[in-house]
Amino acid sequence: QVQLVESGGGLVQAGGSLRLSCTASGRTFSRYCVGWFRQAPGKEREFVATIWSGSRTYYADSVKGRFTISRDVAKNTVYLQMNSLKPEDTAVYYCAADPSIYYSGSVYPAEYENWGQGTQVTVSS
Repeated sequence: QVQLVESGGGLVQAGGSLRLSCTASGRTFSRYCVGWFRQAPGKEREFVATIWSGSRTYYADSVKGRFTISRDVAKNTVYLQMNSLKPEDTAVYYCAADPSIYYSGSVYPAEYENWGQGTQVTVSS
């Protein structure tokens, strides 16, 4: 089991940037698929980005070209760099990880076993 802690959320104006961090403890998660998801009030949790099989990445269409997911193996941390933020990006952002999908990746929350507590991102217009 790996414990995940997100950080880096906050309040930012539209067009601004934030970098979220997801740090793992308990064991190294260099061989885990890691995903970022978000959930806005009254909406279902949705996929944002994932990194798997080393440095392969995949993004939701809504964030493609604006968000970048990356991994720092030495720090046991995965980042989500968010640029050109929009009010519709406002949500609680969660990171999730699972070793069983390391070679395939996944956009489905149900396929991730380990979850962080979430960090709030609010983008003002």
